[in-house]
Amino acid sequence: MKVGIIGAGAAGLTAAYELGKFGHQVTVYERSPFIGGQASTFELNGARLERGYHHLFTGDNYILDLIREIGLENRLRYIDSTVGTFCNGRIHDFVTASDLLKFSPLNFLDRIRLGLVALRLRRTHDWNQFENVTAEDWILKNAGKEVYSRFWEPMLRGKFGDDYYQQVGMAWVWGKMHTRFASRKGIFGREKLVYPIGSFGEIFDVLADKILEQGGEIRSSFSVDAIESGVNNGLIGLKLSPSPSSWTSPEPLKSSPVEDPLKQRSVVRPKENKCQFDAVVSTVSSSAFAKMAPHLPVSYKSKLTGVKYLSAVLVILVLDRPLSDVYWLNVADRSIPFVGVIEQTNLIDSGHYAGKHIVYLSNYVSTSNRLYKLRKYELLSEYLPHLKKINPLFKASWVQDSYYHKVDVAQPIVGVNYSQSIPSHRTPVKGLYLANTTQVYPEDRGTNYSVRMGKIVAQMLRQDLE
Repeated sequence: MKVGIIGAGAAGLTAAYELGKFGHQVTVYERSPFIGGQASTFELNGARLERGYHHLFTGDNYILDLIREIGLENRLRYIDSTVGTFCNGRIHDFVTASDLLKFSPLNFLDRIRLGLVALRLRRTHDWNQFENVTAEDWILKNAGKEVYSRFWEPMLRGKFGDDYYQQVGMAWVWGKMHTRFASRKGIFGREKLVYPIGSFGEIFDVLADKILEQGGEIRSSFSVDAIESGVNNGLIGLKLSPSPSSWTSPEPLKSSPVEDPLKQRSVVRPKENKCQFDAVVSTVSSSAFAKMAPHLPVSYKSKLTGVKYLSAVLVILVLDRPLSDVYWLNVADRSIPFVGVIEQTNLIDSGHYAGKHIVYLSNYVSTSNRLYKLRKYELLSEYLPHLKKINPLFKASWVQDSYYHKVDVAQPIVGVNYSQSIPSHRTPVKGLYLANTTQVYPEDRGTNYSVRMGKIVAQMLRQDLE
């Protein structure tokens, strides 16, 4: 069968690879000039770095199994994680259970309450009990006002903004916590993370080469403008047009990802502007999918258009020295205009990046947010003074280089009773399937669950076609 796949991220490439195993003729369309989606990479100091920070947990079995299958297991590194929370003017370590007992912004009794809530979530395996309650209401009831206002509220507000943080369902928090717990050995164990030393880009390039070896194609820099159903005895048509990158940047990137010889092997430019397939899998956002397929029934389309997203805004700093000794720093101080400081070189040695230290400043904002509209250097001017709060010795002269990336529809807003609003992978149109981040639940979006989705949809499609 001929199968078209829209999107060359983790879900789309996995679906293409799985279908190619069974002899289906697959063509993947990607509107960016590079593959990998939100885990795509660019060149920095002779290495490849993700545009958006990425790592794996030891329990991410779907993508870890895929990495082993395509022959890259020897590229995986298992590393002790360092996690902290910035609150009340200092970094508080959150690596072990004893660190929790030292969290001075809370009194001792509230620290116990915070720990007991975490332990309860760890031991609860049925997330359905959290479906109909917001995170705010559940935490206030089970941990108290101080635990919520000093720890959880700043996190939720930072992640989802003033407009949405009170709407977030507790099931989403349960999913985030369980993913992290899975990377700890025992209740008091230290968290381990996994990183592919050749970057996530190497995984996608090898996966793309496997697809090409199976007889598939990957076609970049073309948008799918419309999906037409019921043409030529039930085939599904795709209308194509040349497109700019889906990752936008007001400032040019320092290096173009299409100059990478690994990616040159993995992409082919399409010549035609319309193609027909026996089946199509779309991995684009729900809002984009609704525009592509206006003929979808109203009942299904309402689930697509009802989704709200936040955009990811990322500034990457290249420093001549470390900013901190923490890899993942949650910022619980809302006077600081970013929500996370992820210091890549506290996970991977700085020697990998020619001795430079790599720091991501992360934010999730709506498209109407003032920060979303700022250009790179405007954002740097706003962000850099706040780094002195994290490290009083910080000076702007430490910054040797900087990069700016922005991607829309990065984080779906996951509210209460969210499972009832998830569109099915099988759309009402025969042969048309959807696999995107809104369908990852109760876990949060991530490459592991995108790989899982790609496998699930490929299996569905095979069953339906065969």
